[in-house]
Amino acid sequence: MNEDDAKFLDTFAAWLRGLGHDVGQIGEIVTVAELAEPARRALVGSLNYLFKSLDLIPDGIDDIGYLDDAFVLRCACDQALREDLSALAPESLRDLNRLAEDAELIRSFLGEDFARLNDYVTGLRKGAARGRSVDDILADEGTQADFVSDINGFSRAFEAPRFSREEKNLIKLRAFFDAKLPK
Repeated sequence: MNEDDAKFLDTFAAWLRGLGHDVGQIGEIVTVAELAEPARRALVGSLNYLFKSLDLIPDGIDDIGYLDDAFVLRCACDQALREDLSALAPESLRDLNRLAEDAELIRSFLGEDFARLNDYVTGLRKGAARGRSVDDILADEGTQADFVSDINGFSRAFEAPRFSREEKNLIKLRAFFDAKLPK
């Protein structure tokens, strides 16, 4: 196993273990009404992705099923950082920065497919899950409250799947992204 693959395996396992916590932190950020709308759209789109019935990697796939969710969340945080974040408290900005910095590792892992993932994450701003679009979540207080409740429920209930340190998991992960991301 080469050094990069070992780093990916260690890091991706940590991302899975922390996914519930990360989702909860970003869920708090999207409730900041003064947050610039493009940043909110990016983050809400990524959180709404958690509830898509057909996502890039089905959640039930052993080892890698939730890694697409972790990747999407990090790419959206990276996109949100390009917007006005002056409304955020310093600790929220730290959380956002921490996740956004991980986008570089995703770029390294996916290579040329990173641009396709980034475009896909941008497209989630227009997507819907559980009958809720990003527009619905941002425009309607009741829909937003239900969404935040679902995010908090996910955050509390998430149990990280096992993730074995086997190179085959990296091969499977790359294959899913290659096959499922729009060309």
